[in-house]
Amino acid sequence: MTAKSWSDITIQFAHPAYRLAERFAARHTGMAHFQSHDRADLKARIGEADVLVISGFWDNRLLEDAAKLRFIQVCAAGYDAFDQDALKARGIRLANASGVNVNAVSEHAMALVLAFTRKLGEARYNQKKAFWRGMISDIARREDELPGKTMLIYGLGAIGTRLARLARAFGMRVIGIKRDVAQGNDAVDELHKPEALMALLPQSDFVVLTCPLTPETRGLIGAAQFDAMKPTAVLINVARGPCVNEVQLIEALHRGLIAGAGIDVTEKEPLDAASPLWGIDNVFLTPHTAGETQTYEESVLDILKENLKRLAEGRSDLLKGIV
Repeated sequence: MTAKSWSDITIQFAHPAYRLAERFAARHTGMAHFQSHDRADLKARIGEADVLVISGFWDNRLLEDAAKLRFIQVCAAGYDAFDQDALKARGIRLANASGVNVNAVSEHAMALVLAFTRKLGEARYNQKKAFWRGMISDIARREDELPGKTMLIYGLGAIGTRLARLARAFGMRVIGIKRDVAQGNDAVDELHKPEALMALLPQSDFVVLTCPLTPETRGLIGAAQFDAMKPTAVLINVARGPCVNEVQLIEALHRGLIAGAGIDVTEKEPLDAASPLWGIDNVFLTPHTAGETQTYEESVLDILKENLKRLAEGRSDLLKGIV
C-alpha cells in the first residue's frame, strides 16, 4: 500500500463479539470497512479485504481466497495460528497487538493469585448456601497473606513484567524466567534462563505462565514439573492452553501434588463440557477473558491506525507489533 492508496483500502474486521467495525466507524476515517461475525462470512468475504483485523477465527486455508490481502492486524498478542512463511510468500505483512492487553492480563493473573490466597471460591460457595463460616482453628485451612510468598513468572514480556511489579507491590518475592537475560529486568528479584525452571519450581508458591506459545513452551508444564512443585503451590496460566499438559494437570490436582490452578486458557477452546476441570473445587476457570476489557476495541484500533499510517508511508519495517 502506498500513500496514494491510503483512502482506497477495504478493511475486514473478523471477531464474533468485539464491536470493531462499529467503533471504527465512529472515528470517521472514510475508509471502507465491514465486520464478519462468523467463520463462514469471513471466508465468503475475505476476497474483498486489503486489510484483515482478526482474532480467533484465523485458518491458514483462508489464504486461498485472500487475493487482495496485504496486511493482517492480529487484535491480540498471540500469533501462533498464522503460517508466517505462507504469508511472506504472498507478500502479506503480519503484526500483532503487542501491549494491547498488558494491564488486563497482568491484573487478571494477580486477581487469580488473590482469589486463592483469600479463598474467594470457598466464600462464594458458602454465600450460595447462606452459610456463615466461623473462625477456623486449623491454621492450614485459613486465608493467607502474600508478603513473603514467592511468585515464579515464566515469560517476562510486557505482561510478565507488569505482573512482577504488581506482585512486588504486595510484598512478594518475584523470580522471572526469560530467554534473554543479558538486558536484565528490574521488576524481578531474580532473573533466570528457561533451563532453570525445574530448580526454581520447589521454592515457588505461585507459578505463573505469561509466555507465548512456541515449540519450546508447548507442554512446558507437565508431570515432571508438578512433581517438582510444592504441594501448597498454585499454577496460574494466562498464556496459552497448550503450554500446560491438561491431562497431567488434572491428575496432579486429584493427587494433591499442587494446591490449585487458575486457568484462563485451555488446550481446546471452548473447554469441553465433559472436562473434569469444570468440577474441581480448587480450580478457578475463566473462559479466555483475561485480556477482555471495556476499552479493548479502542486500544486495538489505535494500534491499527498507527500501523496503517506507517504502511501508507512505506515504513513497513516500523510496524508496531511486527512479527
